[in-house]
Amino acid sequence: MATTSTPLPLDDDVAAALRGLADADVHGLNAVLRDALKHELLGSALAPGGPLPVPHSFAAGLVADLLHPGSSPPGSNDWSTRPSAAHPCPVVLVHGLTANMTNSWQALSPLLANHGYSVFALTYGLTVGTQFGGRQSVAICASELSAFIDRVLTATGAAQVDVVGHSLGGLMPRYYMKDLDGAAKVHRLVGLAPVNHGTTADGIVTVAKKLGLDPGAIPVPDCQSCDELLVGSAFLTALNAGGDTLTGVDYTVIATRYDELVTPYESAFLTGPNVINITLQDHCAEDFSEHLAIIYDPIALHYVLNALDAAEASPAPCVFVPPFLG
Repeated sequence: MATTSTPLPLDDDVAAALRGLADADVHGLNAVLRDALKHELLGSALAPGGPLPVPHSFAAGLVADLLHPGSSPPGSNDWSTRPSAAHPCPVVLVHGLTANMTNSWQALSPLLANHGYSVFALTYGLTVGTQFGGRQSVAICASELSAFIDRVLTATGAAQVDVVGHSLGGLMPRYYMKDLDGAAKVHRLVGLAPVNHGTTADGIVTVAKKLGLDPGAIPVPDCQSCDELLVGSAFLTALNAGGDTLTGVDYTVIATRYDELVTPYESAFLTGPNVINITLQDHCAEDFSEHLAIIYDPIALHYVLNALDAAEASPAPCVFVPPFLG
């Protein structure tokens, strides 16, 4: 079971073609067109000092992951940066299951940087032989996040961070705050399609239980966190015991009715006095983003900006957003 942005498979011929288009002057492609392709797909800044491009397509993440695996998304991980007075909390971006910082944040990271935020991103929970993280147990993933946040606070001199996470990345920081004493270091948590109350894996778990089967008894190979994210797991029962939220932390959840991996989509929502739950289609019926596209959805990312700075909040746009690649 996967609950986040899994890169689309690319065979060797497709990969070679993309590398050729982006990095070599082949088939008569001149340098200007080559740079334009990088600008469009990778979000590379063509004008130094200007605003970073914000590509609203998951394709940007796929190509960046192919051509520059392991790279920080644009606008992030400048360890000499200091937060501004307007945005004193650095923003830490936390990807989801079977994803990484490179393919997840090619849009949100530059968008935040363009708005004056100090942005940091990590890839966590890697297993041997893969570049796609979040596959270790949630406890191990959270310990890596804990160390990363400590590094961010030390480098920036900030007292707290804001965390924005997708899918597992929206849930796992809650474990960090509750079980690893991280709540004092987090000002707010913004979840994009987080798997807060587990997933039925599009109904598979529900059907299995009706048949008297235990879906959690069959482990997913090389993915300790997968079983922990199923509805009714012992992990989720313990995490959500005593309430969804912690005092002193503000929470925003942004979900889509078309989520095919966190099912039902309402399981993303939290209950508590310091929670705002948002369903994208309540605002815009033309938004067809699902679990993958939500992290590149201009409407969802506008809500992220609003959540991080309520004083500067503005009405979100309503534009057509296609599913999957956005």
